[in-house]
Amino acid sequence: MASGIFALLDDIAALMDDVAMMSKIATKKTAGILGDDLAVNAEKASGFVSSREIPVLWAITKGSLLNKLIIVPLALLLSYFIPWLITVVLIFGAFYLAYEGAEKIYEYVIPHQRTVDRVENTMLSDEDIVTLEKGKIKAAIITDFILSIEIVIIALGSVIGKPILTQIIVVSFIAIIATVGVYGIVTLIVRMDDLGMLLTANKSKTSKFIGKQLIRLLPLVIKSLAFIGTIALILVAGGIFVHKIDQLHYFLQDLPSLVREFSAGLMGGIIALLVVKGFKFIWGKLKQSIKKKDSTTNG
Repeated sequence: MASGIFALLDDIAALMDDVAMMSKIATKKTAGILGDDLAVNAEKASGFVSSREIPVLWAITKGSLLNKLIIVPLALLLSYFIPWLITVVLIFGAFYLAYEGAEKIYEYVIPHQRTVDRVENTMLSDEDIVTLEKGKIKAAIITDFILSIEIVIIALGSVIGKPILTQIIVVSFIAIIATVGVYGIVTLIVRMDDLGMLLTANKSKTSKFIGKQLIRLLPLVIKSLAFIGTIALILVAGGIFVHKIDQLHYFLQDLPSLVREFSAGLMGGIIALLVVKGFKFIWGKLKQSIKKKDSTTNG
C-alpha cells in the first residue's frame, strides 16, 4: 500500500517537472505574441471615462476568459482529430488582424470624417455612452479571440507529442497567463493618471514629481500603444502568412524576418481592405437600386 502511494507521488512529481519544463518552453515561444497582445489590447481598452475604465476592463477580461474556455478545448480536439483545420483557422484569423491594421493606417492616411472614440462627451446620454462602450468592448473581445487562437496554437505546438494531460495543463497555464498577465498590465497602464493624482497629493517633492510625470506620460503611452498595436496586428498576421502559407516561405527571403512579416501582413491587409470596401460599395449600390425600384413601384 505504502509503495503504491510513493509510486503515485513519484508519477505526480515527474508530471509536474514535465509540465514546468514545457510551460517554460511554451512561455518563451509565446512571449512575442503576448507582447503584441498587450499592445493591441491596451490600445483597445483605452479611451473610456475614468470612472468606467475598471468596469470596462473587467468586461473585456471576462470576455477574454470566455474566449480561452472556448479556444483551448477546441484547439486540443482539432489538433487530435482535424490538425489541418488549425492552419486554415489561423490564416483566416490573420486576414482579420491584417484588415484591422490596414484599416487603421487607411483611416490615418486618407482624409475623411473621423468618429471620436473617446467616451467622455458630456453631451452624450447614458444610453449613448453604454452603446459606445458595448461597441468598443465587443471589438476588443473579437480581436482578443483572434490573438488568443494564435497564442493557444503556438503553446499547443510546443507540447505536441507529450501526454494529453501535460498538453492540457501547459496550454491552460499559458491561456491563463495570457489573460491575467496581459489585462493586469493593461489595467496598470490605463490607471497611470489616477496613481499620478494620488502621488501629487503627497507632501513629498519626489512623489509629486513622479505623479506629474505619470499624468503627463499617460497620453503619450496611449498614443504609442495605438501605433505599436497597429504594427503588432500587421506583424502577427504577416508571421502567420509567412509560416503557414507554403507559397510565401521564400517571400522576400533576403530581407530580415521582421520586414518580411510586416510586408506580408500589410499586403494581406490591403487585399482584405479592398475586398471589404468593394463589398460595401457593391452592397450600397444594390440597396440604392432596390430602394429606387420600391419607390418606382409604389409611385
